[in-house]
Amino acid sequence: MSIKQNLQSIKSKIPENVTFVAVSKTKPNNDIMEAYDAGQRIFGENKIQEMVDKHEALPKDIEWHMIGHVQRNKVKYMASFVSLIHGVDSFKLLKEINKQAEKESRVIDCLLQIKIAEEDSKFGMAKADAINMLQADIFKELKNIQITGVMGMATFTDDEAQVTAEFNRLKSVFDDLKIFYTDLKIISMGMSGDYELAINCGSNMIRVGSSIFGERNY
Repeated sequence: MSIKQNLQSIKSKIPENVTFVAVSKTKPNNDIMEAYDAGQRIFGENKIQEMVDKHEALPKDIEWHMIGHVQRNKVKYMASFVSLIHGVDSFKLLKEINKQAEKESRVIDCLLQIKIAEEDSKFGMAKADAINMLQADIFKELKNIQITGVMGMATFTDDEAQVTAEFNRLKSVFDDLKIFYTDLKIISMGMSGDYELAINCGSNMIRVGSSIFGERNY
């Protein structure tokens, strides 16, 4: 199937309230334009430099989401245009995003990455650390960032029960944080292999790449 057909197929399976991020990392601009011409406007990248290059070359009404692990020294390169940063896993990173957003006279939306997987390789904050940060006075001084939700990545496994438990864990963290931080709206979880399961567990933002563009060439 073509990129357009793949997009239509996925969109037909997801509820209207679910935001669909097309993960375009490693994919050429002509593939992105094929998705763009089919109506897709939100794209996710995991490397800042690659996202900067694509932003410069492609239509300016694209919303770029940074979905990978973020190095603090590279935030400045995307601060002028990034729409949402998914992987905020520390106060130090949030502080740097705030600093670079202030220079651009912007407020940048961010998701707190919560560690839900058993795997050691996955980044993320513990629930207690997220609660402590959101309630801290130093957090309230950051005027150029907005925490709009949470993100999590499940363990890479065929064990559906484990993945379900991890997705439910993120939904539970979201509910607990929202009690005192009412701006939270987004639960970003679910990728090509498990987005339907994630939606059933409460996800309202999915990140899908290979099901649209085919396997990646690294």
